[in-house]
Amino acid sequence: MQHDQNQNSPKPSNDGPDDDMIAFASEVFDVARRGDAAMLDALLAKGLPPNLRNDKGDSLVMLASYHGHADAVRVLLQHNADANLRNDNGQTPIAGAAFKGFRDVIETLLAHGADVEGASPDGRTALMIAAMFNRVEIVDLLIARGADPDARDAGGFCARDAAEKMGAPDTAARLAKVS
Repeated sequence: MQHDQNQNSPKPSNDGPDDDMIAFASEVFDVARRGDAAMLDALLAKGLPPNLRNDKGDSLVMLASYHGHADAVRVLLQHNADANLRNDNGQTPIAGAAFKGFRDVIETLLAHGADVEGASPDGRTALMIAAMFNRVEIVDLLIARGADPDARDAGGFCARDAAEKMGAPDTAARLAKVS
């Protein structure tokens, strides 16, 4: 009888990803943060899941959006990434882009189906966030694309209230004309 050489070999662990896989995933998330659209396109074409998330639930779209990379966001969305995928804190890519002031990213997200109202768990919308940080151009864009200036967060505040509370005079004045 022959001895089966595989009989005593250790079986691979199925407890989770190995160190090489974790290192690869980390590199992929860095590619999204850097906005390397060509590399993302190549990786996605080879089967990288477009909705891959990190340990905080941030998707590749979230990372590219938050760091202001409209071309990378576009590539991800063209590969069927979800424009509305929330992270573990319930934040959306459009809210991250509004917080950082990236109009071109917001336009890209909206062109690919992002929910203009996509509120976080506390009810705060991208419009409220843009208003809080005095981002008039983004406030105008979001309203033009259907954002409700009278929507209220969990505390009962609308975008104008948020702007006034944060000392954002330009957006507060703009929103006063809309309401």
